[in-house]
Amino acid sequence: MPMIFLKRLISCIYAALLVSCLAFTSCGQEQSSAGAKLIWSDEFNYNGLPDSSKWAYDVGGHGWGNNEKQFYLERSLENSFVENGTLSITALKKDYQNLNYTSAKLTTYNKFSIQYGKIEIMAKIPVGKGSWPAIWMLPDSYREKAEPWPLCGEIDIMEHVGKNPNVIHTSLHSDLYNHIIGTQITHFEKLPDVSESFHKYGIEWTEKYIKFYIDDKLFFKSFKGQDGRVTTNTGWPFDKPYYLILNLAIGGNWGGEIDDSIFPSVMQIDYVRIYKRTD
Repeated sequence: MPMIFLKRLISCIYAALLVSCLAFTSCGQEQSSAGAKLIWSDEFNYNGLPDSSKWAYDVGGHGWGNNEKQFYLERSLENSFVENGTLSITALKKDYQNLNYTSAKLTTYNKFSIQYGKIEIMAKIPVGKGSWPAIWMLPDSYREKAEPWPLCGEIDIMEHVGKNPNVIHTSLHSDLYNHIIGTQITHFEKLPDVSESFHKYGIEWTEKYIKFYIDDKLFFKSFKGQDGRVTTNTGWPFDKPYYLILNLAIGGNWGGEIDDSIFPSVMQIDYVRIYKRTD
């Protein structure tokens, strides 16, 4: 075959493959989002404070039920800011009121909630003793004081404590199955480079199950009624609207001893995408 025709053939094949990928935005994204429609996202393609139409703040320094040592501040550019396409949630060694650390806790409460769907967060988490980054969910009923914790339920998409580097935890909490009484539905596993690179943490949530994914690979799954678990609200409180939470806690019951040399400690978020299933 003459060289000129070979080059044209290769060019046509490449173009066809490129068009095929572009038709789905990206080949990787189409694979992770098949059968689902994007209904809410933040790509962080702006600078400054997090978009107030999408994010609210939890504020305070009362320990948050875990004897945490940080004070969460609202609209503090030191603790939560967007730059170069990335949200940074930053914990600082800084005295505030009666505490020695500041940080931020962003939520979508009263901005966006969802019942069932697919949630994906691309994140790079901090390293060091005392850091406790989390990507998790609580139901609207908790904030509306209709249900106390743990009866309300809790979905922990990703937790990491710096004293155990590279160990990722996912958990479900309910009245009957929670960490206070040692019965939580949970899985943890050591993975490479979670603090050096961005990784995609996500869940697929239906009325029948919740599956946890890391980089589109199944990490853990829990089915309603699995192993004879109670399927009423006391055992499976995951049939109601939940909102998303991104925070970086310091110390506390689980975070433990704090190494002051780690500050500033930063959790970076490249994007948050929430899908509703269409199939």
